[in-house]
Amino acid sequence: MSCWQAVIIKIDAEFVIMNRNIGVKIIIYTLLIIIVGLLALYSAASGNSRVTVKVFYNQFSFAVIGLFVMLVLSRLDYRKFYDVAYILYIINMLLLVWVLVAGRHALGASRWIQIGGVGFQPSEFSKISLILMLSRYFSNRSIRLNFGMLDKLQKVVVHLIWPFILTAAMMLLIFKQPDLGTALLMFGIFIAIVFASGLAYKYILGFLIICVSFLPFAWGMLKTYQKNRLLVFLNPNIDPLGAGYTITQSKIAIGSGQIFGKGWLAGTQNQLNFLPERHTDFIFSVIGEEWGLIGTLILVFLYFQLIMCGLRVAEQIKDNFGRLTAVGIVSILALQVIINIGMVMGMFPIVGLTLPLISYGRSSFFAFIIMIGILLNLSHKRSMF
Repeated sequence: MSCWQAVIIKIDAEFVIMNRNIGVKIIIYTLLIIIVGLLALYSAASGNSRVTVKVFYNQFSFAVIGLFVMLVLSRLDYRKFYDVAYILYIINMLLLVWVLVAGRHALGASRWIQIGGVGFQPSEFSKISLILMLSRYFSNRSIRLNFGMLDKLQKVVVHLIWPFILTAAMMLLIFKQPDLGTALLMFGIFIAIVFASGLAYKYILGFLIICVSFLPFAWGMLKTYQKNRLLVFLNPNIDPLGAGYTITQSKIAIGSGQIFGKGWLAGTQNQLNFLPERHTDFIFSVIGEEWGLIGTLILVFLYFQLIMCGLRVAEQIKDNFGRLTAVGIVSILALQVIINIGMVMGMFPIVGLTLPLISYGRSSFFAFIIMIGILLNLSHKRSMF
């Protein structure tokens, strides 16, 4: 064996060990986040006048099944994700149309459908299908914009306009449910993957400027309750007992937790039913009230470490499809965590987004556990095809 062969074998061995460590970290941080979520959910449901402790046991069942699914996905042949990317996108689009035509109406929106007696939200799984579709699309294209004007225009259409049309179609169907928060997340996924694909920043910036210029016209497309949420964000006191009630109670709950919190099952805003939707969108408020600043910082740290593991996976993998998929998963996780926490603290408008792996909800939980499973799969890989 030559010296160079020995060096290559050693490098490969070190790479395998490093990737195995990343995979272990992903599993550990995911488990810890789920445990935090189960503890918070039990507290949120124990004194809840709207739901029972049954939601805790349901979520516990979701967690057990979800972790098994995550491990199965982590062992699949990686190329299967590439092979089914376009198929999943088409299926998800059909399901979104089905939601609008014959979906179950609840809480002022049609977001649920039933197949075989099992209800779920296709919009949650749209995050996965969009990430895989865009990752496959961009992985097959080399971006070079150094030629003539017509060539540049053609490249912009291929690498920006067309994939945006595919994304916008999904966004529109989700927005019509209505689900503004998830629709905006679809746009965030698109920008993150386009950015990671290597398209020059000036084209992305120009595209964003054009999109922002259309925002004033979007006001008329919003539902009345969505407009009220935006107005309440600008002035929470405009409707303190109506649209502004939830965010006011949320900030009271988080602030009253102070440094160390009031203790598990001891939050007054939570246990006395002052805080609506605390088992779903506003579960971070329960954590803030009962576990205080220390508890919330620990949770944010766990999310941060999980996101950093995802970024390391994206950095190490050589295959474009895998790299873009990892970037998409990390982006949606980071965006939803930031938006949900900012929302319950009054820093962002209320857009109805759950806290990943924490909030109650079968569709949301399984969508993220599937993405973690794919990320775990990618952590074992070095180069594909």
